[in-house]
Amino acid sequence: RGSPADGSCTVSFQVVDTEGNAVSMVNSNFMGFGTGFIPKGYGFTLQNRGQGFSLDDAHPNCVAPGKRPFHTIIPAIVTRADPGGKRELLYATMTNMGAFMQPQGHVQLLLNLVAYGMDPQEAVDQPRFCIVSGTSGGAVAIEDGISENVLQGLRAMGHDAPRLTSHERSAFGRAQIITRRSEDGVLCGGSDPRGDGCAIGY
Repeated sequence: RGSPADGSCTVSFQVVDTEGNAVSMVNSNFMGFGTGFIPKGYGFTLQNRGQGFSLDDAHPNCVAPGKRPFHTIIPAIVTRADPGGKRELLYATMTNMGAFMQPQGHVQLLLNLVAYGMDPQEAVDQPRFCIVSGTSGGAVAIEDGISENVLQGLRAMGHDAPRLTSHERSAFGRAQIITRRSEDGVLCGGSDPRGDGCAIGY
């Protein structure tokens, strides 16, 4: 029981057409209302991803011309080689929203698809783990559904490994995937039950 999150600053969608053209879109204001600046007459706030810059000259993320700030916005398109060798073919378009979970989630989703042969819905349904802070010493959050043996093994190695259940599972992000079968163009979609998305065909 409880209440779902009352807001989110990130939206994602995946689109694939019959010819295999794809869009993986992620938009995030960051920190709720982003910068708080609203361009006059447009009705939306400007994003706040520049917050990832540092003003410390010695920091690798120091603001400078031509640099981009550290962020976790990762729309992804995965391709495979064309058997004829002429071009790359679409394998999947996907994203896993959720701060530091994004790169971790992408790896877990790709492993589910490629190494374990899951379809998109199976891949997003699988329980996940997340190094919550995104740092090497961070807590390794374990989603309900991962075995107690794994949890106890992590703890025995000295990891802070909390098990997250119910609405705490939002730490594992929200994923969407569309795959395209290269031999016949059949599309298969999956949308994360941890969020409010859905997969729709046309």
